[in-house]
Amino acid sequence: MEWTGDARLAAGAEAVRYLEAAFTPGAQLGTVYDDPSTPVVVTGIERLTTIRIPSGRLIVDAPWHDDEVMDYENGSPTEPPRELAQRIPPGTYPVEIAWTAGPYEFFGEHFDGIECAATRIRLSDEPVAGWEMGLGIHDDLDRLQPGEEVRFFSDANIGCFADAEAWPTLVAPFRTFVNLSPVERETERLPDDCERVSDETRQADLVTFTAESGGVVWLGRTRTGAVATIVVTSGLAGAKA
Repeated sequence: MEWTGDARLAAGAEAVRYLEAAFTPGAQLGTVYDDPSTPVVVTGIERLTTIRIPSGRLIVDAPWHDDEVMDYENGSPTEPPRELAQRIPPGTYPVEIAWTAGPYEFFGEHFDGIECAATRIRLSDEPVAGWEMGLGIHDDLDRLQPGEEVRFFSDANIGCFADAEAWPTLVAPFRTFVNLSPVERETERLPDDCERVSDETRQADLVTFTAESGGVVWLGRTRTGAVATIVVTSGLAGAKA
């Protein structure tokens, strides 16, 4: 039986075009801002690391929020993280970043315009037949407005993938503050300023990635409805891809 998703979650035409091009080296995603003659092109896919999700429950959120810093320091309760409603098979999966280049000039200085187009967890190599938004367990589908994109927010332009059951341990290094200042954290440093934290007791991981202002989570589904990939596209809400 072929999968038929909920139309309220289905990616629009522009989002589909972006998602299908973002992980295709050589594809054009658009043009440089204020310079329609210069294309923004996907330059390559980088395998950042792997992540262990033994519970099958995935959190996609910012590892900390600036408005909760006092609560972190005082040990007060905070808002729950954004756990996806979609469960995935427990396992170890690659985390990959799609990079683009769009050269530009600013005040006479030239820049290569290298940017992160999207980040994904690749669950399988099966082709994606359709895209839909990944709702969180606390999101109400019935309140979703036409064209609305549900997203997580990040003050520091950082998002993360993490196993939900190990979340308190995995996120602790990012939420340790003294006098409202972060304590230097001991994490595994990855390329491109990304970080990884592991909970060896649960054999689970957290991996950070660039997420400008947060991001929208997209589920790439196969013809049977299985999730082949989970992609985060970031940027200001309402901005063009």
